[in-house]
Amino acid sequence: MPLWVRDYSWRQTDSAVFLSLPMRGVRVTQANIFCTEQYLKVNVPPFLFEAILYAPIDDTSSTAKIRNETIFFTLYKKEAAMWESLVMENADKEKKQRIRENAVIKAQEKANEEEKSKAVTKREHKKYALEATMKLEEMERKRIENLKEEERKKVTEELERWKENQRNEEKQRRIQREKELHQEKKRIEEKKKQQINKPTILNAGTSKTRSIPTRTGSCGSIFSEKLKEESFPAPRSAGTIKISFTSRVFPTALRESRVAEEEEWLHKQAEAHRAMNANFSELKDLNEEEKNPDWLKDKGNKMFSTGNYLAAINAYNLAILLNNNIPVLYLNRAACHLKLRNLHKAIEDSSKALELLTPPVPDNADARVKAYVRRGTAFCQLELYAEGLLDYEAALKIDPTNKTLEQDAENIKHIIHGNAKDS
Repeated sequence: MPLWVRDYSWRQTDSAVFLSLPMRGVRVTQANIFCTEQYLKVNVPPFLFEAILYAPIDDTSSTAKIRNETIFFTLYKKEAAMWESLVMENADKEKKQRIRENAVIKAQEKANEEEKSKAVTKREHKKYALEATMKLEEMERKRIENLKEEERKKVTEELERWKENQRNEEKQRRIQREKELHQEKKRIEEKKKQQINKPTILNAGTSKTRSIPTRTGSCGSIFSEKLKEESFPAPRSAGTIKISFTSRVFPTALRESRVAEEEEWLHKQAEAHRAMNANFSELKDLNEEEKNPDWLKDKGNKMFSTGNYLAAINAYNLAILLNNNIPVLYLNRAACHLKLRNLHKAIEDSSKALELLTPPVPDNADARVKAYVRRGTAFCQLELYAEGLLDYEAALKIDPTNKTLEQDAENIKHIIHGNAKDS
């Protein structure tokens, strides 16, 4: 049964009431205090204090302090006036009960209002945080777009300069060819004139010598025969020679090109076009820049670093549709499948990456180690420890100094030996 506190003391000013509640014999660390405009209740087991105040107070600004087994209240009056007593006297039980009930109702309403206010404030904070995040993302997007636009302008300017240089060089070559053709044509015309003039002179000489036989007899005949033998034939008629060149995709001459590399490039381009046409429904929403496997790979890497593995898989899928001969795309997608515990798909992608990483050379050693480790991890998570051990041992052959791989292989061996003993 609670002990009612009767030996309290209080004093007042025009604006405040100072109340002291002694809790003798009890070390007061915290107290259950219920305070409204006209009702005050304090519960510190085994003590209990209740007061229906003489006049309303400001319960929001009023304070309570605990010190030396005593609770000190500072109650601020709503109206500046002197009270005749601390509690309301000459009040019947029904009035006190109504005051208690109203105090509880007001406390509940106040608590509800505070809860609603906190909820509104929380929503506003969330909204502000979301707006701030969206603003930051928008600023980052604009920054990236500006960088892209600047890079695009830079590349366009370089391309225009290159085209202008090419046009100037082509113009110079054309002028040089025209000059050479003009000189050649002039040379040919001069040669023709010389050839035409020479037979004319010879013919004139022949006609003179033919008049000699009337006077000299057989000597003139012999001389005319020699002139006929020394005469030149008439110039040949002009003609046109048609020259055709082998049709080529590349602008360089065939003697200057690398046929094997060009054929490989054309094959890759054809595969990319076929993939784009076959999967147009999936790629139609991408712009020209996004239809780049390297761009999609970087996008998938960013998604993976943020933990969005499904989005990363989608990016790698689109990149593989554009070019299915890049091993790192399958390696990265295998890592995503491992995170999502799609173990069979992780094994398939790792195996595909190993097929593409041929022949084994030092440049692709790191990629082959990753492929073996990811496939071996998937095998071990499927409890196929023997297959997983083979992959880890293959990775160790490539990188024998890797202590982590060596320790993992030893752990798998212990698991295999333990299973063998149990069986």
